[in-house]
Amino acid sequence: MRLLPFLDLGRLHRSIRDPLDEAYRRVVDSGWFIMGPELEAFEAEFARYCEVRHCIGVGNGLEALHLLLRAYGIGPGDEVIVPSNTFIATWLAVTECGATPVPVEPNIETHNIDPGLIAAALSKRTRAIIPVHLYGQPANMDPINELAARHGLIVIEDAAQAQGARYKGRRAGSLGAAAATSFYPGKNLGALGDGGAVLTDDDAIAEQVRQLRNYGSKVKYQHDLAGYNSRLDELQAAFLRTKLAVLDGWNVRRGEIAGRYSQLLANTAISLPAVPDDADPVWHLYVIRSKNRDALKANLEQQGIATVIHYPVPPHRQGCYPEFAGRQLPVSETLANEVLSLPMDPLMTFADVERVADAIRNFASVDGEMLGQ
Repeated sequence: MRLLPFLDLGRLHRSIRDPLDEAYRRVVDSGWFIMGPELEAFEAEFARYCEVRHCIGVGNGLEALHLLLRAYGIGPGDEVIVPSNTFIATWLAVTECGATPVPVEPNIETHNIDPGLIAAALSKRTRAIIPVHLYGQPANMDPINELAARHGLIVIEDAAQAQGARYKGRRAGSLGAAAATSFYPGKNLGALGDGGAVLTDDDAIAEQVRQLRNYGSKVKYQHDLAGYNSRLDELQAAFLRTKLAVLDGWNVRRGEIAGRYSQLLANTAISLPAVPDDADPVWHLYVIRSKNRDALKANLEQQGIATVIHYPVPPHRQGCYPEFAGRQLPVSETLANEVLSLPMDPLMTFADVERVADAIRNFASVDGEMLGQ
């Protein structure tokens, strides 16, 4: 039985091996490994791609969020609105600053933060809102920005899963005051190691983040801020430049795979991803829901089909947030119990997609009840 991986990064990188090798040789031969021409070139290229003035490469996506919050002066005594359904890094960035995350439940259909629930979560201490473009689908940004403008709040996008996505024609990363993204290897635009970036049109915030990422220094050995060592290195920048050139093509293929999944699974009772008309997602993940999720996952694994749960434990149920232990966030808890991410790889064939869909339909038939009921 041939194993069908969730995402085959080895195969993906072999498909662009020659330009990756060239990028490696270019950096090694230059002898310049930190804060050099590759990073400068990538920052300019990715800023253009995301339709913003500034891209600042940093160590990873968590640090991108954290440095942005620091640049805006958010800290102890402040509150930040976060989705209750997200990877924990969104919350950790807030607590690393000494601020308090205030969770807001998602829309059950899109899994993204529900703008209609944010106003009730605001207080006099609220400073910012961090919407997450979960699974590669942009959050509903217009009502979030309108609410933020009325209350004088900062909107920081967590665009870690959405490189290339669009909302009403605009790129993810250009939809708020600033954005953070991640280049973790499994992302649509992934490095061959950790990496991240800040995106913004705000000159002052961009300069502040540049200084914070480099030990708080503008001039070598002069440190005006208590900063950090969080710099996207030359090798990863060179690899990312190579992969940026093929990102749109890979995203198109992800969309074709998602469309095929939706066609083949349309007559089952599982819940399929919902895409609003104003969103153009890049399908970082294709996430279904079923009340029989655990049995379905085990059955697929027995047939050599790898799946992943994004995410099995919501942030408010994690041990690092004991203060939220008694908090009831039922929509997030429902999603944590039902979601399942199917294989999503831009080099998958339609035959691979059909194999997954057939296995899901056969499970429903053998199980004797419709999935999701």
